[in-house]
Amino acid sequence: MPPASTGALTTVSASAAPSSPPQLQLAPGGPGYRRMSFALFAAGMATFALLYSTQALLPAISSDFGGAASRASWTVSAATGGLALFVLPLSALSERFGRRTMMTASLTVAVAIGLLVPFAPSLGWLIALRAVQGAALAGLPASAMAFLAEEVRPKALVAAIGLFVAGNSIGGMSGRIVAGWVAQAWGWRAALGAIGLMAVVCAVVFRLLLPPARNFHPAPLNPRALGRTVAAHLGDPLLRRLYAIGALFMTVFGAVYTVIGYRLVGEPFNLPQGLVGSIFLVYLVGTVSSAAAGRLVARLGRRGALYLAVSATTAGLLISLADALAAVLLGLVLITAGFFAGHAVASSSVSRTAKTGRAQASALYQSAYYLGSSLGGALGAVAFHSAGWAGTVALGLLAVLGVVSVTLYGSYRARATRRMPATAGH
Repeated sequence: MPPASTGALTTVSASAAPSSPPQLQLAPGGPGYRRMSFALFAAGMATFALLYSTQALLPAISSDFGGAASRASWTVSAATGGLALFVLPLSALSERFGRRTMMTASLTVAVAIGLLVPFAPSLGWLIALRAVQGAALAGLPASAMAFLAEEVRPKALVAAIGLFVAGNSIGGMSGRIVAGWVAQAWGWRAALGAIGLMAVVCAVVFRLLLPPARNFHPAPLNPRALGRTVAAHLGDPLLRRLYAIGALFMTVFGAVYTVIGYRLVGEPFNLPQGLVGSIFLVYLVGTVSSAAAGRLVARLGRRGALYLAVSATTAGLLISLADALAAVLLGLVLITAGFFAGHAVASSSVSRTAKTGRAQASALYQSAYYLGSSLGGALGAVAFHSAGWAGTVALGLLAVLGVVSVTLYGSYRARATRRMPATAGH
């Protein structure tokens, strides 16, 4: 990807922290790095397990409340939408009260709501509770990215963020598998309760293991400075492209995984709820691809890694059109690998590009990312209701085309920028 526009980041917000000496930053093999990795891995697990806790249960929820797929899908979209709306203001609070404090508070509130969700008396109440839960989780992702950017040495940042994203994939996978089998035996309410208890364990592990921040410098809340920082980030062409890439990748992922349960419980597959939940074992592929993002970037460059992720996602969408379970599984594997690799590359690029106001830069990425998830889930369900799985695949292909267009435009702008000095010299 082209370098960041320097002019867009010349405004230093009140929250900007001075550069941290390398000796104060964590590195692989050094003290604290392993504890931090396990802690954020656990936080990532809890985040995705809670955020998408209803996704594998949508057919059962639809059946219980008598709602169509397009309505039940809002139990997912409301949570991701709440996160998208609140991630920026909560990340601003993390500049004042600390990344560690904000992550702990967010996870605690989200887990508490997760224990209430199974008792929702109606679909409307379930959607409302999920929206509040998503808003509570909003303080965790951006604060985690900013924590890593401040506490980890730059050369290890992509790998560290990859591990956090890998925790997301493990949480998403384990939550859906547990939900599927528990729901088959005792119903979807018991399944949501099991996910809530799993998140409690993750929250305790996170709090016990996360080391204190050594490079955080608190700043007073300053709405004007926040506005200037956000405007600077949105004015940076590279950051805008990264936000768009994250949103588009997540549109594909949200659409596919919101709808896949409905496809597999229907004709011609007719799978039981437990097996549908087990389909999410393919998230293990995401764990591998996100953790390997650093090596992909080192070998192919950032644009090359993104093109590889796009190619895998596109191939997976097309292969999944076949009415054969093996083809659907292979398609999901490729879609999952492509998505998690692309997300790890884009999110780490945001952290490297933003030299000031990193929490806000990460928050804007997370907002775009989860807005893509919310839109993908809602539009994917509508497309499935209107045109079946082919409609959902068509939506995914349009989003993938958007990623390619944004990346190609970035390459064009980079070449144009490199030619400008030579042209000016003639």
